[in-house]
Amino acid sequence: MRNLFSPKNIRNLVIVTIVLGLIVMALSGYLTPVFSFIFSPTISTQSWLSERYVAFRDFFTSPRDMATLRAQNQALELEVAQLQTEIVTLQENLSQAEILYTLLDFARAHPEHEYIASTVIGREISPYLQYIIIDKGSNHGVRYGMPVVTQEGLVGRIDAVIANASRVKLITDASMKVNVRLKAANVEGQINGSITGEISLGLIPQDADVQIGEVLLTSGLGGTYPANLFVGQVLSMQSKQNALFQTGSVQAVVDFHSLSAVLVISNFNVIDITPLTP
Repeated sequence: MRNLFSPKNIRNLVIVTIVLGLIVMALSGYLTPVFSFIFSPTISTQSWLSERYVAFRDFFTSPRDMATLRAQNQALELEVAQLQTEIVTLQENLSQAEILYTLLDFARAHPEHEYIASTVIGREISPYLQYIIIDKGSNHGVRYGMPVVTQEGLVGRIDAVIANASRVKLITDASMKVNVRLKAANVEGQINGSITGEISLGLIPQDADVQIGEVLLTSGLGGTYPANLFVGQVLSMQSKQNALFQTGSVQAVVDFHSLSAVLVISNFNVIDITPLTP
């Protein structure tokens, strides 16, 4: 019978006991500080190597990524610029269409006249000249002296004509005179332009009761304009002692600085009565 307490058996028993003890201690968490101490250098080394690898990879890949991003950003900026341009164009087209529809409504509301629709292609509003250029001329039936209006009211009259364009002298020009009728007061007068673009009212009888805001319409006298075109409103009135007439200032209904389209009244025959005037 073999000796159970031989040195070999005792050594194996001790080894097994130590191993079991270490396992129990490891499972119980007593050896965690020891393992951390032992493996900490290894973990630190792996972390350092991982960080160096990521940095090395980014060093070689980032420039290409940045170049791609820059190219994409430039493409997006170009696309945004194109879209903004298209939006502005659409807004301008919409605004122009609204103006043309409004002019069409005005023409339908005043069927007694025939009209030539025109676009404003130039303007001169200075202390010396007050006119606009339109894109219709003699080839389109425009003739000297024809009245020009918008949906708001009287603009002026044709002052010069070429084949495909015309010049319209505005009622604010210093050389312009328009015979008017004050609707509520039921009296007639005359408006005059000026070098400053302001409109003055004259030839109003002293006994006329003219209120601020009074509406002015063309009277039809003088043979230059048809009657009942809206001209403006009275801003102020003055009556000087011993003067034959009252005077005043007028606010035109048309915004001459923003005109973009007008109507030329083509069936009105201008009558020059100058030879009959004493």
